[in-house]
Amino acid sequence: MQHTDPESPRSAGSEPQPPGRLQSRFGPREGARRTDPKSSGLGRVIIVVYGIFSLSAGVRSLYQILTQFDVAPLAYLLSLFSAAVYVVAAVALAKTGPGWHRIATGAVLVELIGVLGIGAMTFAAPELFADETVWSHFGQGYGYIPLLLPIVGLIWLRRTRPLTDRSTETAGDRA
Repeated sequence: MQHTDPESPRSAGSEPQPPGRLQSRFGPREGARRTDPKSSGLGRVIIVVYGIFSLSAGVRSLYQILTQFDVAPLAYLLSLFSAAVYVVAAVALAKTGPGWHRIATGAVLVELIGVLGIGAMTFAAPELFADETVWSHFGQGYGYIPLLLPIVGLIWLRRTRPLTDRSTETAGDRA
């Protein structure tokens, strides 16, 4: 039975117990706590979606390249490129620091440009695309998530940008 007497020296107000053997070996380390808001809350959901898209686009494009590359080489290579962009975005979103924030922003911008460019090209010159890519018709085959994801990602990155970027931008706006 657990001892729960509030007047007991073992109560929550007493001095902390030293960490156990496992906790001292595998537990949280100093500085291990996340301070980067971009990879918490909604950011975690965005990272998971980027991870799922990198896996689905990557596996699909590799299979198509290995089994039927001659059918639609441009489409399959573009799908492989989109998978690489999704991997970079997912990793950069998960990492902390202003450098990773800039990499994430760049990857998400490349994704947005790719979705808009390839989406427009699939309508303007459909003969170039014998098969669909992740970004064909603005991501229609994926429920338009490839079109919405970079927009949500850029808004999230803007809201969670590092303080150094915010102070530089504010100082630059005043000059």
